[in-house]
Order: sequence, then structure tokens, then C-alpha cells
Amino acid sequence: MKKATTVKEYIQQIPLSQRKQFNELHELIVQTAPDAEQCISYGMPAIKQFGIVVYYANWEKHMAIYPMPSALKAFADSLDAYVTSKSTIQFPHGKSIPKKLIKDIVKFRLDENKKKWELKKKK
Repeated sequence: MKKATTVKEYIQQIPLSQRKQFNELHELIVQTAPDAEQCISYGMPAIKQFGIVVYYANWEKHMAIYPMPSALKAFADSLDAYVTSKSTIQFPHGKSIPKKLIKDIVKFRLDENKKKWELKKKK
């Protein structure tokens, strides 16, 4: 797979059988953070507003979002049904994605980034 330089290019390289569902994840994230900038970082799509909000990626057996450890800690009670690690939540291909959970995580991260930015600005 060629290294993508844009989110659109990244999505076009996803196998057709997985692309529709990944596109759904992508659109959900982008619509939840309409003022955030889309970019490729560490080889995967991300959105940034006052810093990176979330990374997200498609893998052979799952899709994943990378919302930073603080978000995983804040939403720990809602993550029992998913494979997680220190900063990752995996969503298996072919199963519906938890739209409300993803929206809530993106909003949490937007708020967290804004608060950090405002603190830096005051200094």
C-alpha cells in the first residue's frame, strides 16, 4: 500500500469491502468536529483542533480510534464490549460502530484540547 498523504487518498486505499464502514467512521468524526482540520499523522487520518483530537485507522480485522489515554480513562465504563489498549479502541469490521460513544469521545477530546490551549494562552 502506498503511503497516503491525504485522508481522501488513505480512504481510497482501503479495500472496498471495508471502505463504506470506515467512511462512516470518518464522516462521524468529521461531523462531530466540523472546525477541526483533517490531516495524516503517523500514517493515519487524524483531526486536529488545538492539537490532535483523535487519530483513526483501518486495519485488516478492525478499525480503531486513538483518542489519547485520558479519553479511555474517562469512558472506561462504556468500553467493555471493545478491545482496548492504553490509547486505542478497536471496532471489528462488519459490526455497527457505536456512534454516540464515538461522538462523545470526540467532543471530550475537543473540550480537553481547548482547555489545555486556554491554559497555555494565559501563561
